[in-house]
Amino acid sequence: MTTVRDRLEAILERIATGRSGQHVFVKLYADAARAAADAADARRRAGISLGPLDGALVSIKDLFDVAGEPTTAGSTILKDAPPALADAPVVARLRRAGAVIIAKTNMVEFAFGGVGLNPHTGTPGNAADPSRVPGGSSSGAGVSVAEGTSDISIGSDTAGSVRIPAALNGVVGFKPTARRVPLEGAFPLSYTLDSVGPLARTVQGCADADAVMAGDEPRPLDIRPLAGLRIGVPRGRLFSELDRPVAEGFEAALSRLEEAGAHIADHDIEDLLAALAEATAPAWLASIEAAEVHADWLRSRTADYDPRVSARILKGADIPAPVYIKMMRRRQELVRAMDARLAAIDVLALPTVAVVAPPTAPLLRDDDLYFRTNALILRNTMIGNFFDLTGITLPVPGTPLPVGFMMLARHGSDRDLLAIAAGIETELGRM
Repeated sequence: MTTVRDRLEAILERIATGRSGQHVFVKLYADAARAAADAADARRRAGISLGPLDGALVSIKDLFDVAGEPTTAGSTILKDAPPALADAPVVARLRRAGAVIIAKTNMVEFAFGGVGLNPHTGTPGNAADPSRVPGGSSSGAGVSVAEGTSDISIGSDTAGSVRIPAALNGVVGFKPTARRVPLEGAFPLSYTLDSVGPLARTVQGCADADAVMAGDEPRPLDIRPLAGLRIGVPRGRLFSELDRPVAEGFEAALSRLEEAGAHIADHDIEDLLAALAEATAPAWLASIEAAEVHADWLRSRTADYDPRVSARILKGADIPAPVYIKMMRRRQELVRAMDARLAAIDVLALPTVAVVAPPTAPLLRDDDLYFRTNALILRNTMIGNFFDLTGITLPVPGTPLPVGFMMLARHGSDRDLLAIAAGIETELGRM
């Protein structure tokens, strides 16, 4: 039987020799990972297990605190920040579950972008085609799981930053209901919209990691049968500007699920999406909250930011408090309205990202193209955060480049969604 230590050494060698993707990791924990791997192997020999994550090779996004080192969040501004006094709760819980923390993964500066670019630490190439973007902001996480240098990677999702890189690299990505997993020790983008979630190669892998991070007991999913499953499809603006492989892959997946007994029908949410657009017309909520987080640095260290990131934060800097408060109150009304709208179905299904991963080079040359592409990449996933839903993306088999099939469900129904996704994963695997 291959030991955890053997697997770890093979991956460390792959990284050291350049056979892993470039710019995927910003820090390796080789010595600590070896100690954790040896401990997992010793437990295995003694017939002891700490659970499904015991011996799993796990990487964490660069915005999580690790005791004794600064948390840089993909920036140069924080490289000389005071070291963290303790591991973030999610990191501590993963360690206690026996996970082997192998590395910190690269990310978009301060987690503010869906494309995945970072001029400071480099941009990882997409696992399917290194000339294309990885998706963000958990860019290294998506590539690491897809290329096999992590079993599980932990990211954050404020408008899609777990689900987008998962979809564009062809793996599973889960966004829990906000505040299900503690945010302490994670550098914030938006106190309202942030959530912490895993990327893995299977739904069960995501479920195991989510349970550990949420303080639950990991257990096998009770896979939900597809017969009679009610799937709503929100045709309309979220289906505009789809790349052909995305549209064809999504419809093929829907057809497969319908053949397996799922009930599929259009489910209109256009009025709620229009209300979202109206409520956030002054600025995106994350921009307003990020402007408060970054207020001092925006005045004193503007030149140290990626201009693509600072431009988006600055959009929220001049929003008056009454406008922000009105937006927050309106959001709560819309969260309740969406919850009621979804009561008639089990899941809402739509393409995770409207496009396949675009080539990187044109986006580096053209800021206007970058901002248009970034908005389109974020469009479908961001509704899950605004309406306080739980969401998951699964890879669609047989597409020329990775395509994601996303499901959204009512807030708090995380385990139900995972059980449904496990059944859908099995059926899509037969395509």
